[in-house]
Amino acid sequence: MKAIRIFTRGIRDSVKSVIRNFSLSTAAITCSSITLILVAVAMIISYNVKNITIDLEKELTIVVYIKENALETEINELRNSLTHMSNVESHEYKSNEEWKLEMKNYSDTFNTALDYLDDNPLLNSIIVTVKDVNFLKSTTEDIKKFDCVKSADYGEGMAENLVSIFNVVEKVTIIIVLALVLVTAFLIGNTIKLTIFSRRNEIEIMRLVGASNISIRLPFLFEGLFLGILGSIIPILVTIYGYVLLYDHFNGHLFTQIIRLVEPFNFILYVSGLLLIIGAVIGMFGSYRAVRKYLKI
Repeated sequence: MKAIRIFTRGIRDSVKSVIRNFSLSTAAITCSSITLILVAVAMIISYNVKNITIDLEKELTIVVYIKENALETEINELRNSLTHMSNVESHEYKSNEEWKLEMKNYSDTFNTALDYLDDNPLLNSIIVTVKDVNFLKSTTEDIKKFDCVKSADYGEGMAENLVSIFNVVEKVTIIIVLALVLVTAFLIGNTIKLTIFSRRNEIEIMRLVGASNISIRLPFLFEGLFLGILGSIIPILVTIYGYVLLYDHFNGHLFTQIIRLVEPFNFILYVSGLLLIIGAVIGMFGSYRAVRKYLKI
């Protein structure tokens, strides 16, 4: 019962403190909201970049062109070897006739040009999908060693550059998120420090009448929790409505059909939940640090 009384009194006193120090609380909530909006933007960018990178990696394949005079046994041996390669996810054989039909359907120009030729100039090929694009080059070099292979291509240079750029962007946004979280904790911590300073006489009286350390500290911890939660409400609303509008405006793609945005649901619910948790946790963390450092009990 005593623990419940201390708990409920802590909640009551924290609410009173938020209202009593309205200007300080408003400043903390406003700063937290602005910072958490930036956190939400960084999280959305980071997750979308990660999704784009995954999609891009799925599209990166090795096209293996077979020599014109290659025997069927050699081709079957190559396909069997590809199956047992550690970095090969799958492979698909396409004959030169399949390529010809595909190219004719792709463009009228190709259709006219290929119909004009007596012989099919295209080569039989195998399209190889890899497990890890970081080993795309080495896998291509291993495939080129087979006698029946005329050439193997994966868009050398461009593929590595794209993956590298997206990886850098993802890491930078993660660093930004962590930095903004620390800034929010600092802001809420400073608000709690000012609250402790303004209530120093009250705290001293509580000490003199024999109040326990937990009963003095608890209201400040709840105050930090409330400030963090209140500061996350606006960022959550901005995230939900802002991302849905962005997705609808660009029809699910950004600049090009290659760059697909993550579908809003359940993605924005996931981000909103994280914002609420971040706001609550860093609110309590900032409050805890302030209480521990400035409340010498």
